[in-house]
Amino acid sequence: MTPLDRPIWSALTSRHAHLCEGGSQAKRYQPTVSAFAATLDDSPSSQRALFDLSSDGRSLLFLQADTVVVPPGMMAVSTAAAVQMTASQPATIERDDHIERLGEADLPAMQSLAELTKPGPFTVRALDLGAFWGMKDNGRLLAMAGERMKPQGFSEISGVCSHPDARGRGLAKRLSMFVAGRILERGEDPFLHAYATNTAAIALYESIGFSVRSTMHVAVLQRAPN
Repeated sequence: MTPLDRPIWSALTSRHAHLCEGGSQAKRYQPTVSAFAATLDDSPSSQRALFDLSSDGRSLLFLQADTVVVPPGMMAVSTAAAVQMTASQPATIERDDHIERLGEADLPAMQSLAELTKPGPFTVRALDLGAFWGMKDNGRLLAMAGERMKPQGFSEISGVCSHPDARGRGLAKRLSMFVAGRILERGEDPFLHAYATNTAAIALYESIGFSVRSTMHVAVLQRAPN
């Protein structure tokens, strides 16, 4: 098994350990940061640890190569198929003066754009996970992309989205290339995820040098009603 097979676990036991809650067999991000959670393995002891970790009733989001095992006392609220894509070298390392680093002052616009386009889980503490970059027009945020999970030696590209008014201009592609280039320049390997049904996104990432490394399982778990 590689670190990318269970990227949430790999991140929470390395570069995102400071954002982690849990013990040696089940971990989750601090709830205000992300709903992502993971277990060390599928053993009964790890499943019990996950059940204990869900005592506050919050939903836990899993993303891993293995089928997600639902512990006794919990249920899967939703499941989906995804793909994980990697690239050793995108087609071009993008340089673009129109791309700017986003900060705390941009969070309301970032959240609004994420709610409108639904690129995946996004919270107001997204900047705690990694840098975000955007493209604006007269101060209005039109597109963004950033970094999320960070297993040792890897960084995930996430939150890639464009406002409907700006679609067809290639902004998401330019931002994806820019973020991938930054990751590569740090000596890390970029990776990303897309729902298996999102063929447009997969095609976009393939056009900049990414390819499918693995199918992935997505599941939202929570405690079953008593």
